[in-house]
Formats: sequence, structure tokens, C-alpha cells
Amino acid sequence: MNRLYEKLIRYSKNDYYPMHMPGHKRNTLLLPAGNPYSIDITEIPGFDNLNQPEEILKELSGRISKLYGSAHAFPMVNGSTVGILAGISAATNPGDRVLVARNCHKSVYHTIALRQLKPIYIYPQRVDDSPINGGISPENMEALLIKHPDIKLIIITSPTYEGVVSDIERIVDIAHKYGAILLVDEAHGAHMGFHKEFPKSAITYGADIVIHSLHKTLPAFTQTAILHSNLPKLNQRIQKFISIYQSSSPSYVLMAGIDRCIHLLEEKSETLFCSYYQKLQHFFQMIEKLKHLRLLTGEVIGKYGIHDFDPSKITIITSETPFNGHQLSEILLEKYHVVMEMESRDYILGITSIGDTQEGLDRFAKALLEIDQQIENRCDEKDYKVIDTLVLTPSISKMYPYEAMEHETEVVPLKESCGKVCADIVSQYPPGTPLLVPGEVIEDDLIIFIQQAINDGFTITGLIGDQKDRIEVIKE
Repeated sequence: MNRLYEKLIRYSKNDYYPMHMPGHKRNTLLLPAGNPYSIDITEIPGFDNLNQPEEILKELSGRISKLYGSAHAFPMVNGSTVGILAGISAATNPGDRVLVARNCHKSVYHTIALRQLKPIYIYPQRVDDSPINGGISPENMEALLIKHPDIKLIIITSPTYEGVVSDIERIVDIAHKYGAILLVDEAHGAHMGFHKEFPKSAITYGADIVIHSLHKTLPAFTQTAILHSNLPKLNQRIQKFISIYQSSSPSYVLMAGIDRCIHLLEEKSETLFCSYYQKLQHFFQMIEKLKHLRLLTGEVIGKYGIHDFDPSKITIITSETPFNGHQLSEILLEKYHVVMEMESRDYILGITSIGDTQEGLDRFAKALLEIDQQIENRCDEKDYKVIDTLVLTPSISKMYPYEAMEHETEVVPLKESCGKVCADIVSQYPPGTPLLVPGEVIEDDLIIFIQQAINDGFTITGLIGDQKDRIEVIKE
């Protein structure tokens, strides 16, 4: 029998290098640990209650808010998804209108449906000659707030999976000018603000609610997260909704992981982040000789609504090579034992952190250089297979998400779904940004993209059937 625990132990002993989360990178020298079973307890006397913290967990909350400079911090053990659910729920009432960046994580859309909210979508700007989305335009946001003065909450993602940071300072000012609450999904930015070469956190600019996934970019266990609140009047509602959405038996192993991560930052953040940035600089210098594989860099700052760029995200664009992202990821995995965080049609993504080693980053750089040289040896420009890129563009919504998710539905072949209204979230995962949201009309170019992505080996969630060739739609 192939049991999970034994498989994980075997995997931990091999030489596969993680260019993916969690941010501890299995680096036991950074955070040595004992047997987790020895500290796995429940809410016994002396150890507080995460859903009603009064003692040691309340102190942990205070340490986190002091470290990040937020008014109040809520540590969580069910991931930033709970923070998204609780933050949106606390800031709205059923029927409220919300302004939503269309490149938000699917948990945002789940909350919109659960709370019966009415979304107005704002789309990120398109980046020329690149498969990624740019930032959110403050000017476009203000125009929508003027057009819809009843908007109660604004929800954006910054940084994005690829490290794109919007102009949060201006967005905060605009949101508050029109009386709206701003929630920033900063799940991929828990490391920001600890070194001058990384972007500042949205907390610094006065965003009202900020969500961090500790485990994504810091040395903490998977599922650990923080909700930061700069609106004291919402704190009681936030705690109530966290208690609703989060497990009533939160893991003390995960809470201990949060505590150790925060203590590490309290004691050694300056040293660790200086060393980390030096490793990144060395990596970037090594791959300067790439000719065909292209690296997304800070050169995009100041364009396409991109206010800043997070250098911890390594996005390698494959559009000018014979490979798509899946194929390049497979080569790195099988030949070089480097495991990527995400593969898309046109690029691969690696996540770095203070848990990375120089040896690991050097191995990744040498692998990319070797692959790039092989492309040089066997291909000329006319042989390049350019992959069509899908960027988020405004779609037609026939009904609100909560209406679509409660409506009578049917399942039809994907290839026959053009013109029908989608009844579920369909997304490429990771990162989980929806290709389709419930209530949106399915268009032919999206069907073609999804079919080709599946054929190329990518994971599309939200489809039905063993072949993932069927989709749930509103019954006509």
C-alpha cells in the first residue's frame, strides 16, 4: 500500500529542490523542529483559545500587529481563504455592492456568493508582449466609484502571484475619499516591508483590511495566515466571522508554527532578509545570459498600472521557445529535480523566501542556463512555437454569482457551452484566479483556451467528468 506518510518521508530524503511554497522550503536548519505529535494538544488550561483569545494567543496577536505595524492582527490556521471570507463578510451586509478586481482569488467570489453581494468588476491592465496581468488603475477605480456611489467595499490582489504591485497608496486615498473600505489580498506579500529592496506592505499605506498567507513567502506551516485590521470598529465582526469560517479545533501545531515564524522575524529579520536578497542578486546575475527564456523583472515598473514589483517571484516566460510552461516545468522536474510553484501556458513561476539556500538557487539558475543553451543549439527563430495567451478581458454577466449558484443547472459538453451562462467557478490552478465566474457568459475563445490547456497538461478546476470535458451551466 502506498501510504501518504511514508511517501512524504521518502520525498523529504531526496534531492528535489522546492521553488514553491511553503516558505520554510523544508529548511530544517532555519527552523529545527521536534516531533509534532508531542505538541499537538487541544484547548486545555493555560493554552488559550484561538477563536476567543485572552492569554498567550492574545499576546501573539499583539506581537504580530507590532511587527507589521497594523492596528490589530488575527492569526489563523485555515489559510488566507478564511481571512478573505471573514474580512469581506465583516465589511459588508447582504445585498451590498462591492468593487472587485477581476484577478482576485476564487475565495473572493465564494464569499460574494455566500453573502449575496453585487460585484462590479475592475480589470487589471494588459501587459504588452507578456502573459501576465498588470496592476489596477487608480483612475479607473475612481471612475467606477463615481459611477456607483453605493460601493461599500473594494477588493484587490496586490502583489499578484507574479509579483505585480498596484499603487496601493493612491488606491487607499481614493477608496477613503468615496467612503469605501479597502481590503487588500496580500497573501503573497507577507514578506514585504522587511527589506528596502522589496515593496512596502499595504498596511503601511493604511489599507483597512490586509490578508497575509504566512506560509506562502515566510517560514511557516501550510494553512497559517494573518488578517490585519486597521478598522477597530470592525474587529468584533471580524472575530465573529473568523470563528464561523475557521475550524472550532484549530491546530496548536500550526499556531506554534506562527509563533516561531514571528519570533524568527522579531529576532533576525534584518540579517535574514539581507542574506536572502544577496542570494537573489546572485541568482539574477547568473541568469543574465539567458537568450530565449525570458525573465519578468522590475523593468515593468511604471507601466501597465504596475507601481512596484516583488523580486521574490521568479517568472520565466517561454513564449519565444519551443516549450510551453508545462513542458519546461517537466524538464526541470525530471532532469534537474527542481520543482516549480506554478506552470501556465506561457510561463513558469518559482517562489523564493528567506528559507532558500544558495545551493538551491544556483541549481535552478544553472538548469535554466543549460536548457536555454540547448534551445540555442537546436532551434532558430522560425521554429519557435508561440503560444496564444489569454488575458482577462471584460465578460458579459447575465446574473450575480449568488443567483447563478442557486439557480437550476444542467451539465453540458464544454465544446457545446458557447453562449450559455456558467454556474460554477472555472479556474486554472494554481493560482486560482477564475477564468469563469458564476453568472458569466461562456465565450468561444475561452472554450478553445481551456481545451488546449487541458490537452497541454494543465490543471483546470471546476469542470466535470473524468476527461474534464463537461461544464455546469444555468438551465435554460
